[in-house]
Amino acid sequence: MKKLFLFIGALSMSFLNAQDITDALRYSQQDIIGTARFRGMSGAFGALGGDLSALQINPAGSAVFLSSYGSITLSSTTINNDASYNDDRFLNGFNNSSSSNFNFNQLGAVFIYDHYDEESSGINKLSLGLTYDQTADNADEFFTFGQSRNSIDSYFLTEAQGIPLDLISRRPGETPSELYAFLGETEGYSAQQAFLGHEAFVIEADDLDNPDNTTYFSNIAPGVFDQEYFYESTGLNGKFTLNLGAQINRDFYIGFNLNSHFINYDKVTEFFEGNNNPGSNVNEVLFTNRLSANGAGFSGQIGAIAKVSQMLRLGVSYESPTWYYIEEETIQRIETISDTDGRAVVNPDVVNIFPEYNLRTPESYTGSAAILFGQNGLISLDYTYKDYTAIELSSDFANSFTSVNSDIDNNLQGVSIIRIGSEWRNGNWSFRGGYSYEESPYKNELILGDKNGFSIGAGYSFEQFRFDVAYDYTEQERLERFFPNSGFNNFAFVDTYRDTLTFTLGMVF
Repeated sequence: MKKLFLFIGALSMSFLNAQDITDALRYSQQDIIGTARFRGMSGAFGALGGDLSALQINPAGSAVFLSSYGSITLSSTTINNDASYNDDRFLNGFNNSSSSNFNFNQLGAVFIYDHYDEESSGINKLSLGLTYDQTADNADEFFTFGQSRNSIDSYFLTEAQGIPLDLISRRPGETPSELYAFLGETEGYSAQQAFLGHEAFVIEADDLDNPDNTTYFSNIAPGVFDQEYFYESTGLNGKFTLNLGAQINRDFYIGFNLNSHFINYDKVTEFFEGNNNPGSNVNEVLFTNRLSANGAGFSGQIGAIAKVSQMLRLGVSYESPTWYYIEEETIQRIETISDTDGRAVVNPDVVNIFPEYNLRTPESYTGSAAILFGQNGLISLDYTYKDYTAIELSSDFANSFTSVNSDIDNNLQGVSIIRIGSEWRNGNWSFRGGYSYEESPYKNELILGDKNGFSIGAGYSFEQFRFDVAYDYTEQERLERFFPNSGFNNFAFVDTYRDTLTFTLGMVF
């Protein structure tokens, strides 16, 4: 029977369940990404409209356009990460990592239909919008190093305790790939990790002659360990939007969005540990993990804008949860150097396919106000509330996410998001600035801090064309655990700074 599972494993398929609160939160957040005019005002467009990315805050904004309009947006982002190792008992390293990427992050058009008998219907204008917007840039990279008294052996020991030695020991002629795949098919994630640690000589059974042995010890002696951790992620999230809007009785705008979302996320981490501790049989460990995630989802939005007076506009909008369907895959590799066994490389080359699961993100509510100074300028304010405890994971494969959902309820919270923007005009020129603040979704802000940002921008209109440019900057601190929810709890503090230049070309037609 086991040979049948081994054959399936050779096809690089194994199934396990290891999603956690980090995954749930990662796919539930959205950044301020859009047109240069939108970013130049830090996204404070809920009561304004008249910009294609403003539709993502308040769908009623499409009906504010006077004529049909289209735009395309490109941006260049630089990410700087200052990473420091966690162990206060040692003078640990500080490292700065910098990376850049170039993205096509917005495309769309709004079509205006204003041939209506407004006296009989009260409708002055209808609008139809079709847009693509990037909602998250998943590019990130950092490197950290330092010394610690905690060894990676605790990761493998925790996973291995209670697992029979016979289960993680290869049969004659059996390859590491076959056993690793078999364990994934039949036993799950912990058994695979125990196998990796045992096969690479990091851990050993207390009783080698007993196939029913379920306790293990480390081949790495206690002491001081030199450790390095490298993290790199790529990909982006985005959504396609179908928008319908209307202007009613001149002073009231309503709108509705149907959104189709996608997720593309790839991450690789590499952990190295070295030691010269007396009595240590293993002196070096290199543990590599790769994660790929793809998802699709849908959501809806509804909003309204009211002209209260010539100077004051108010807006309100609601965004439903996004219901995602997500697939994740991982690949693992471990390499060790031992005084007694030399170099050991365990590279199963097997793709672990996680059971497909469902993610429901939080809904959000936005209230907005804008003060207009005729054609000269404006000041705009948005306030959004989002309760991250509403995140929920589930599965059609009878997987239990009770523990993860409980962690979400206990560790996350509702957050306030504030965006302030201003725009001033001089002839064909426009000048903009803005500020944004987003509360940490964690009750413990050491895990993930508040996000702060500011922006500036300018635009020039000529004939039916408009060219806009913006610069925005955000900063946020976070605690990055190397192996979350494991027996090895080392981490790094990471300060992230993002600088983005955005360019938009728009056209009235």
